[in-house]
Amino acid sequence: MRKLVGFSIILAVVVIVLGAYTRLTDAGLGCPDWPGCYGHLTVPEAEHHVEAANEAYPERPVEAHKAWNEMIHRYFAGSLGLCILAIAIIALIKREPDRPLKLPMLLLGLVIFQALLGMWTVTLNLLPVVVMGHLLGGFSVLTCLFLLYLRLSAFRIGYVNERVKRYAGFAALGVVVLVTQIALGGWTSANYAALACTQFPVCEGDWMTNIDLNGAYSVPEADNYEFGAHSYPERMTMHIVHRFGAIVTLLYLSWLAFTLYRRSGSRVIRQAVTVMSLVLALQVGLGVSNVVFSLPLSVAVLHNAIAACLLMVLVMITYTLYRKV
Repeated sequence: MRKLVGFSIILAVVVIVLGAYTRLTDAGLGCPDWPGCYGHLTVPEAEHHVEAANEAYPERPVEAHKAWNEMIHRYFAGSLGLCILAIAIIALIKREPDRPLKLPMLLLGLVIFQALLGMWTVTLNLLPVVVMGHLLGGFSVLTCLFLLYLRLSAFRIGYVNERVKRYAGFAALGVVVLVTQIALGGWTSANYAALACTQFPVCEGDWMTNIDLNGAYSVPEADNYEFGAHSYPERMTMHIVHRFGAIVTLLYLSWLAFTLYRRSGSRVIRQAVTVMSLVLALQVGLGVSNVVFSLPLSVAVLHNAIAACLLMVLVMITYTLYRKV
């Protein structure tokens, strides 16, 4: 089961990366139906199938490259769902006192809800709330898988300064801060606001007069949310709030890493916070690069992947402080 969970973690990271790639290549509606693509299990390629698809969806003619981006993401997500189903079945069949059961059941419920969010992403034409929820659902599945992997791992951290136990709560708060920042990034991306500010470190023009928090975090009525439905000031606000969130996250996690490294007295915790610091620095560099180099696809996709890695490291630190000290 531990090996299956480990494989599922890798698969979950791949699904998150493919989801980001799909979103960033504007392929979220590459297939206008769900779970198939124009009524097929694969992207229609035969001429008569393409003609039939174009007749059925005249407002969304077949674009093979976008459709394949979307379907490959669905194939991997479906495979992850089957792996999680297998984990839940194993947990039910081999019920033992030391083997977790609630977490596999939670994972199964999460992946079912995540599939529904994937369907609503298409049927509701990229409604930003659903798109952001789908992103957070992917990170939630990854987090629960990683927690399950840690539960199945019999590691101890050895001697630790007793005072460091009180920092478990601060580490948990760090998870909340990071997830909030991921949500802000998801909202920014879902509303196509990543390039609303093209200068760094300060947004261009008289940006302070364009701040509109109420409009930025509302959902305007629209038939289709592809390429965004908010005004420019609202998108600029999303971008600026995400930048401020990045500063808060950087400062808080840097303080947490420095404090734990100095006071823990544990080699395991020191190694974990060192990795977290390096990943955090890389994530900040990728965020800056997204602005300076106008959102290169590879950098933007990597920004999502490194966010997942940063979350896993922070979850491990929090879990270790709570359960292994």
